[in-house]
Amino acid sequence: MWSISLSHWSEFLIRASVVYVFLLFALRITGKKQVGQMAPFDLVTLLVLSNAVQNSMVGGDNSLVGGLISASSLVAINWITSWLTFRSKKMERFLEGRPTILIHNGKIDPKAMRESQITIHELNAELRNHGCADIHQVRFAILENNGQVSVIPRINVPKE
Repeated sequence: MWSISLSHWSEFLIRASVVYVFLLFALRITGKKQVGQMAPFDLVTLLVLSNAVQNSMVGGDNSLVGGLISASSLVAINWITSWLTFRSKKMERFLEGRPTILIHNGKIDPKAMRESQITIHELNAELRNHGCADIHQVRFAILENNGQVSVIPRINVPKE
């Protein structure tokens, strides 16, 4: 239970770091949807993915210490990544991306929709959640880095 079968504790740290960086980039390139917006197959993929990379992190070691070292490594790497994105705008842009304008002045940007992998049905649901019945009522709809859609309605200013 307590004995480590790998040759050195640093191997756990290296393995966890490599897996973390790989998953960070793999998930970064797949889009901005948040967990609540995931389709069932997205969630299943994440669950299976976590199981698939487990052995690559611990190298077949099932000891408690090995698991704790791997988990601690992941938490530390996550904290460092968070700190780096806070301190560096370039790193933030690289790791988190930029917001994407989906609708501008009542017109959908099809290229942005394709790149963001958002369907018209998902966009319409987001608009309804923000009280807009159709796209012509929208000045801006922006897919934020966290996967949420911000909607800024058009304001009809009466002519004098």
